[in-house]
Amino acid sequence: MQNLPSVYDPQATEKKIYDFWEANNCFNADVNNPAESFSIVIPPPNVTGILHIGHALDNTLQDILIRYHRMMGKATLWLPGTDHAGIATQNVVEKNLREEGISRYDLGREKFLEKVWEWANARRSDILDQFKQLGVSFDLSRQRFTLDEGCSKAVKEVFVRLYEKGLIYKGQYIVNWCPRCTSAISDIETTYQEEDGKLWEISYSLENEIGAIIIATTRPETLFGDVAVAVHPEDPRYKHLIGKRVVLPLVRRSIPIIADECVEMDFGTGALKITPAHDPNDFEIGLRHNLSPVWIMDKNGNLVNDERVHSEVRGDDRYTARDKTVGMLRYHGLLIRERPYKHNVGHCQRCNTVVEPYLSEQWFVKMKPLAERPINAVENGELNFIPERWTKLYLDWMTNIRDWCISRQIWWGHQIPAYYCLECGEMIVAVERPSKCTKCNCNSFEQDTDVLDTWFSSALWPFSTMGWPDTESPDFKKFYPTSVLVTSFDIIFFWVARMVVMGYEFTDQCPFKYVYIHGLIRDEQGRKMSKSTGNVIDPRLLIEKYGSDALRFTLTSLNTYGGQDIKLSDERVEFGRNFANKLWNASRFVLINLEDVDNNPVDETNLTIADSWIISQYNRMLKNAHEAVETFHLGEYASILYEFIWNVYCDWYIEIAKTQLNDPAQKANTQRVLRHILDGTLKALHPIMPHITEQIWQLIPQEKSSIALMIERLPLPDDSKIDSTIDTQMDLVSNLISSVRNIRQSLNIPFTTGVDIIIESYDPLEKTAFQAAKKYIEILAKAKSVEIKADLSEEIPAQSASAVVGVSKVIVPLGGLIDIDQEIKRQKKKLEKLQKEKNSLEGRLKNDQFMAQAPDDVKEKTRSRVNELDAQIVNINDLITSLVG
Repeated sequence: MQNLPSVYDPQATEKKIYDFWEANNCFNADVNNPAESFSIVIPPPNVTGILHIGHALDNTLQDILIRYHRMMGKATLWLPGTDHAGIATQNVVEKNLREEGISRYDLGREKFLEKVWEWANARRSDILDQFKQLGVSFDLSRQRFTLDEGCSKAVKEVFVRLYEKGLIYKGQYIVNWCPRCTSAISDIETTYQEEDGKLWEISYSLENEIGAIIIATTRPETLFGDVAVAVHPEDPRYKHLIGKRVVLPLVRRSIPIIADECVEMDFGTGALKITPAHDPNDFEIGLRHNLSPVWIMDKNGNLVNDERVHSEVRGDDRYTARDKTVGMLRYHGLLIRERPYKHNVGHCQRCNTVVEPYLSEQWFVKMKPLAERPINAVENGELNFIPERWTKLYLDWMTNIRDWCISRQIWWGHQIPAYYCLECGEMIVAVERPSKCTKCNCNSFEQDTDVLDTWFSSALWPFSTMGWPDTESPDFKKFYPTSVLVTSFDIIFFWVARMVVMGYEFTDQCPFKYVYIHGLIRDEQGRKMSKSTGNVIDPRLLIEKYGSDALRFTLTSLNTYGGQDIKLSDERVEFGRNFANKLWNASRFVLINLEDVDNNPVDETNLTIADSWIISQYNRMLKNAHEAVETFHLGEYASILYEFIWNVYCDWYIEIAKTQLNDPAQKANTQRVLRHILDGTLKALHPIMPHITEQIWQLIPQEKSSIALMIERLPLPDDSKIDSTIDTQMDLVSNLISSVRNIRQSLNIPFTTGVDIIIESYDPLEKTAFQAAKKYIEILAKAKSVEIKADLSEEIPAQSASAVVGVSKVIVPLGGLIDIDQEIKRQKKKLEKLQKEKNSLEGRLKNDQFMAQAPDDVKEKTRSRVNELDAQIVNINDLITSLVG
């Protein structure tokens, strides 16, 4: 124990400890464990991904909950896995192929998918291996993949059942379409960026009469697909034109003027061109008015070769077509005005291509009939959002739910289980490929070429990973429904809500009882992290520099219950590292002093006031820590442990214990108390900082019931040992010692110089506390003598420093300790400097220009500093008064 390093080295510890856990199967769930179950399924990271700081936060919080409930004796399962990430993965492989000068079409579907599987299999375990650096306690024996055999079986079963109930259908709808990926993409795969664009005002001439109506548009190239012009029915400018017709510019096609209440009278000119095939709002208007859509753009974003499109732009890229269209309109005198316009433009998250609203034939899920039970789940307590404020976001989406487009025009993913008879065209939806057509008995079929949206298989994740549709599967029976889902708020719509929908529909249960929402991690300036900004924090580098436990503790302590975003910088992780070093050094001292400890428990009949106090504080810490975890206040959980370990156990009890260890009558029991508190504290801290706590715990000389700390039972608080009186008394003692130390510091009295301490105390509780702790006061305050008296009205030395503690007064005579005159001069000089700074700051606050132009946070900091200076000035004046005597 003497050779224990004085500084904690995470690089020498963490991998060794993790390997020890794995070698002893400490993470594996036991389906036969009769105890209550606690289970979490990991939000499956994309197979294309690497561990990023958001993963680090999300999985640290999950691991804390898993380790905590495992140590509470529950049968725990943390099921890991990865998502096949349809569009993202296909894009990566296609990019690799382009570098070889070939495309997926050159290979054909079958050969291309072989390439993707080869790439995905090489990558799918990479990110889970990276998670090991974080210390996650995954059950890797149950690792899943959204395209594995079990998940694929569940996906086909769900699709067929929904189709047979009439809840899946094929139809035309406006989708976000990526011309680069040539696929529909989901809302979550679409990112919006504010861009500088233009608003063009174009003249549409009235048919067979003089006059025109002016429309405003940001996309003039789509006018060839216009089927109407819409105005608000109450707009006085256009009421007389409703029902008339206009001539479509450049192509001279006649279209009607219609009235629709969705038109915003104050946008642009108040008249809209209606292009149902290429705009979601126009599509809805078209449905209401029975307007037939006109497609003028193909799947690659080029204008089609069609007589309805002007010959000058047929086959052109959409942006080339835009420039040409504007030029033709200007040439013909139809462009009335062109002005700058900022607007949000959707981009494909995968390749950053601007998406096109596109009317196409897709597969959809009718969501409205599936939403009733997920909505009621919140009211009846079957589903709980933590914190509760996220419930509104969930309910807003569920109550206004729209049909879900689930088809994607790519090759990598779950191919839709719909088969078309090559003889008669009959469509058959089935789990397995049909042997013959139900209509003509033909046995030749072609499977639908589309694949399912990645979110479709992810929506089944909590139960597809547990063996469903086999409801007798041991894992499904034991661990489903899961206990809690940990995620960020940005996928409540796209994943959380859909899992709830599918859980109720196919298992008759909510897939999790709690949804624990945390914030997003941003840089120290509050900016979103991005490669382009250059502010991305790589958790792997932080782990290499500071250690996994340091990162975990920092992230946990910054995580607030309200789910606010977290501002993180590299330097903030030093906070966690410093805490790890503090724990290590304190434990090192304890372990060195336990080398001759006996195996007896703490003798509660032979406790000093400090022993009773630390036992009381320890049980109070356990009570608060348990409550924090059970109510998902994980940031508070970290703070409770930090406060107890650093400010109570290390800074006070261990210092006091040093004096007790030198007393033969107290040594043995002090050792037992030190060991008891260290053992229980390591267990309480273990869920947050698993490696360092395991390493230290393994070194404690005591009989152990388990091979590893992580499978030990968490200690429970004993309310009978929480003593408020003892707590109050020791708080008084620590405050008194701190007051004397402050006097020393403010007067530059060396800590090696002994002082006399006089305590005026007439309160029985306080007097008893000071008397019982007299030895601690002498040693920790470096006192030559400590006198405790009831009344000092006539005995206070003329020149002394004092402080009030509780209702008592502590006095330090200064005669012979310092040069009083010189000290008064020093304090007055200090006072003069502080007063000068205060006057300057008050001058700013009185300056009208400063108050008008300075940011609010600068003004607040200025006021706060003035208040600090006021307090310091009062204290120095009081000190000068006491020195004058």
